[in-house]
Amino acid sequence: MGLIDQVLGGANTLTAAGNAVQGVAEVFTANATKQMELSNAAYTTAMGETSDEFQTAGAGKFDRFVNGLNRLPRPMLALGTLALFVYAMVAPVSFTQRMVGLGYVPDPLWWLLGAIVSFYFGAREAHYFRVGRALAPQLTAAATDAAASLPAAAAPHSDTNAALDDWRGQHNR
Repeated sequence: MGLIDQVLGGANTLTAAGNAVQGVAEVFTANATKQMELSNAAYTTAMGETSDEFQTAGAGKFDRFVNGLNRLPRPMLALGTLALFVYAMVAPVSFTQRMVGLGYVPDPLWWLLGAIVSFYFGAREAHYFRVGRALAPQLTAAATDAAASLPAAAAPHSDTNAALDDWRGQHNR
């Protein structure tokens, strides 16, 4: 190594050359690690600001009233659909007249109704997806603890995957 250091100008020269090559390479392709770190920092900041916004959620009468209203659409849609079946059996002629009337509703209005219902339930699913994802590490830890308490014979696939056994061993410590 001594001869190479003398020929190339020492370790500092090699470090400087490596940094220069890295800088040139990052001009053509982005540094994936740095990009992931920045993305994570932006996500963490956004989630922190969002959680700060909802820290002072009030529990007043109006808030409880609005929360109650937000819980009504799903049961109303389900019970309303069942009521239509009952209505069809109780008054078939009147039911038929109402359904013929629905045939005259223009298609754009049906699309608008579909969009409103889709966005309502889509927002609910997105909310539960975010909440479920926040609980995932806790659930994973609980599942790992439960799997560790199983007898060796009851553990699924414990003898077929050495990498999985090694991973389980690291997370049970």
